[in-house]
Amino acid sequence: MADILAVGTHPDDIEIGLGGSIAKWVGEGLSVVMLDLTNGEPTPFGDPATRAIEARKAAGMLGVTQRITLDLPNRVLEDSVMARRKVAEVYRQVRPRMVFIHGERDSHPDHMAGFHIANKARFDAKLTKTDMRGEPYYPPRMFMFHGSHLKHFPDPAFIIDITSTFDKKIEAILAYASQFKAGGREDWIIERLTAMAAYVGGLINVRYGEPVMLKEPLGLSSLRDVIC
Repeated sequence: MADILAVGTHPDDIEIGLGGSIAKWVGEGLSVVMLDLTNGEPTPFGDPATRAIEARKAAGMLGVTQRITLDLPNRVLEDSVMARRKVAEVYRQVRPRMVFIHGERDSHPDHMAGFHIANKARFDAKLTKTDMRGEPYYPPRMFMFHGSHLKHFPDPAFIIDITSTFDKKIEAILAYASQFKAGGREDWIIERLTAMAAYVGGLINVRYGEPVMLKEPLGLSSLRDVIC
């Protein structure tokens, strides 16, 4: 059983939306598994082998030792029973206490499909009379992270202080040289993500933050860790 499963559509999506938080959680001793629905290819300067190497390197920079990549198709990803079952099988295998998926609002078609697949797979994972691998399991908590394609800032349920791990987030993202350095977008992605993290962090009086959205109420057992 893992503490956290982060689900992204392409390798680099999780790092962009949740990289600082993941590095922080790993540092706190939580077990984190990363799941990519596709291998992210084709892209202008990448290929499957290169992208796989970059993904492993990025995960290692965040301290994550287990990363799973499904064989769902990039660019034409669809919310289907087959796709949901593949993700549900991962839920049944990893058995995470918390799952983080793409936000509901996004302009990237694959990201929107990824949200629906990962969200609906939560229900499928608990089915009993099925030929899916693994024992039935219903992830107790589902959270959403913010993507980078929509020019819209979400209304977060809470914000995670990533001041101490923001540099690791950037390092992990820059591991994807085929996506950013090769296309001359390295400075652009650093500037954009730094500005966003600084804005989000400013909302809770810290240097850098990452927003998290919820569709269900969040329970707190204590107020001791709330940033005032």
